[in-house]
Amino acid sequence: MANAPCGKFSGGEKSRLALALLIWKKPNLLLLDEPTNHLDLEMREALTLALNEYEGGVVLVSHDRHLLRTTADTLLLVADGKVAPFDGDLDDYAGWLATQREAAKAPAMEVVADKAARKEARELAAAERQALLAKKRPLVKESEQLDKQLVAWQKEKATLDAELADPAIYTSPDRAGLEAKLKRQGQLDANITTAEERWLEIHMELESLAEPQ
Repeated sequence: MANAPCGKFSGGEKSRLALALLIWKKPNLLLLDEPTNHLDLEMREALTLALNEYEGGVVLVSHDRHLLRTTADTLLLVADGKVAPFDGDLDDYAGWLATQREAAKAPAMEVVADKAARKEARELAAAERQALLAKKRPLVKESEQLDKQLVAWQKEKATLDAELADPAIYTSPDRAGLEAKLKRQGQLDANITTAEERWLEIHMELESLAEPQ
């Protein structure tokens, strides 16, 4: 099985294989380009935890904002043929992009609008960005809370699964304790499923709120 061809693997299986090979080789530097592509939620969380525990250097290129928020120490801005540290967070970067778009449109606006009209347009754009950020902030906060809950629930469920996999527990006289663990296991399954569905809904909504390119 270890020597089987991987050409027929799915995108997610190939990504898992590539990450497994990285772990096995133990490099001092990781260069990761969109590492969460084709990964499911559980594998994304596992990758996030692994990167936070990794002691080497990491250069990460990704559109996964959650991954960037939870793993990146320094953001680099690539613009005008240069690379430089970016003094800000992802929300600041979105504002920087909006400013660049406005600057690119400025010459055309100057042809058809006077100074007052341009000022009004800038103020309107700024108000729209603020309104957009106001809509996104509670979603981002809820997503981060769900991330923490999922990690805690999955850890607790893994412990319960290990305990309930031991045949000896079913011959123990403590029937009440066994029933409580089985009930808790079911609750955790339901909690995790509901949280994962909500997490996906939130990120779809965040994508719909993304600023137009």
